[in-house]
Amino acid sequence: MSDENKAPWLNYLALTTVIVAVCATLATFKGGGYSTRQVLSQARASDQWAYYQAKSMKADLYALAQANAELEEQSLPATTPKSVTQAYAKRTQEYAARVAKYEQDKSTIQAEARGLEKTRDEAQKHGGFFGIAVIFLQISILLSSISALLRKKPVWYLGLAVGAAGILYFANGFFLFF
Repeated sequence: MSDENKAPWLNYLALTTVIVAVCATLATFKGGGYSTRQVLSQARASDQWAYYQAKSMKADLYALAQANAELEEQSLPATTPKSVTQAYAKRTQEYAARVAKYEQDKSTIQAEARGLEKTRDEAQKHGGFFGIAVIFLQISILLSSISALLRKKPVWYLGLAVGAAGILYFANGFFLFF
């Protein structure tokens, strides 16, 4: 087909299709990146919560041991040598210190797990909009292709409108303005 028979709007159709295709490619890559970040953050958060549970179980074991030592100390006869009662008191204090340490560790672990969950949630928000953008942009490319084959300008206009929606979602994937 010679350039003389070609409608001038087809050049614009080709240009807009390339622009939409580039945006679709970028949205795919960004969406994939956010999806990976979401999965990794969820896995790390799950690991932190498992670690938190392990610390909780250890703290509970030491709290139980502390209560047991206190009970044993209270049940000693009055004639028990002072060295034995001091040994029980020392053991009780050691158990209490361990419980306090595990509780402190749990607070740190919990804060890190919540931070990872926040990262996961943010990645999910961004990734979702990139996914929607890819859908709109692919439909726009499809409509532009159909328009070029059929030489129907209204189909191209529809493709432009769908592409504009896709670009809007693409931009929203970065900035989250809606």
